[in-house]
Amino acid sequence: MARSLLAAAGASAAILLAMAGANAQTTAPATQPAPAASDQPAAGQGSTDQGSDQAASGDDSQAPIPFEGGQITITQPAQDGEKVLSYDGKQLASNYDVSFDKIVKIGDVNVALVDVGDGGNQCGPAKVIVWKPKDGEIQTTTVEQDECGAPPASVSDDAIYFVPYLLPGETKPALQWSPTGGLTTSGNLTYTPEPGTDWKDLDASKYGYIVDAFHNEAVYKAAKALLGDDMPDMATSLLVSGGDTEKTASGAFYATGCVPHDCGGNDGFMAIDPAKHKVYFARRGDNDQPLSWPPVETWPPDIKKAYDDAQGK
Repeated sequence: MARSLLAAAGASAAILLAMAGANAQTTAPATQPAPAASDQPAAGQGSTDQGSDQAASGDDSQAPIPFEGGQITITQPAQDGEKVLSYDGKQLASNYDVSFDKIVKIGDVNVALVDVGDGGNQCGPAKVIVWKPKDGEIQTTTVEQDECGAPPASVSDDAIYFVPYLLPGETKPALQWSPTGGLTTSGNLTYTPEPGTDWKDLDASKYGYIVDAFHNEAVYKAAKALLGDDMPDMATSLLVSGGDTEKTASGAFYATGCVPHDCGGNDGFMAIDPAKHKVYFARRGDNDQPLSWPPVETWPPDIKKAYDDAQGK
């Protein structure tokens, strides 16, 4: 997936572009939360990853993590209740999924990163940043770009960058955090299909999920012409998916999906006919009747049948 930096200035933007090229997500994580863009600190970063093997195990009880003369703890006071992130007994955050990530050094400040979220299919956690200024009290900042978690994080010597995962039609801010500057916006990233790709380049066997087909410039343009501003919502309705596409007798391929945490309540269907240079979409959500682009009454019989069969399932 290509991305264009629309608005950024200074050295921080240059660093962000380099990180985005190396680490930003390039495919839709259709059955699991978005992975972090960087699992390890940058070279020369001076990570102090003590306790991470024990704490990140996913057990209900996680070992205390030594940090700045105290201890970070993750406890679950009530069975099946929320987990609590604390520092020396002071509660910092709570939710059903709390997991220590790692400790990194930003400048001369040790910073602990902790994932905190609702859990569940597809949606990643927010990132809680914990640090202690010299001669100060413990501090936290929570990074959560939308209701589905934080963007993947990339760590450099002087800042942590959060590079968003983009759906077709979206533009989102790229963020950066440092102990001195706090959380700021570096610029905007916009989804861009692969330039020069056409209908002849389509190969359904190469797509992990049907939303990957938006990478094709011809498909993207055809979808944009039909969907307009509804493109991100339509793409979201395809995110949670089995992954496999199916084919009709005429050679069109299609797949279904649903919105994270709303399967059965907000579902999507996408079909592509490479020979006729056509795309077809339908989404069932908040409306009494499913929405379709173009109107479903105009669809070819085999694609309409594939959609009807998918709805029956």
